[in-house]
Amino acid sequence: MNCRVGCAACCVVVSISSPIPGMPDGKPAGIRCMQLTIDNKCSLFGKPERPAVCGSLMPSEEMCGASDEEAYAYLEALERLTRP
Repeated sequence: MNCRVGCAACCVVVSISSPIPGMPDGKPAGIRCMQLTIDNKCSLFGKPERPAVCGSLMPSEEMCGASDEEAYAYLEALERLTRP
């Protein structure tokens, strides 16, 4: 499965604890990654400075759903369930 271009749910909804260029302390859940372009594409895609966690997150039917809204809802629920 491939990501839906422009969805960016995983770049907004989930928290990222590793440093991101421009976000040295990572990214809190619900905050848009500053590396997203205006059209919701990753400006670090394919670059070595992209956090490993971002490259390891693979799209799936369960996670992405049939729409961007479903992806946001699924990831928001997952983030709540895994919050320390």
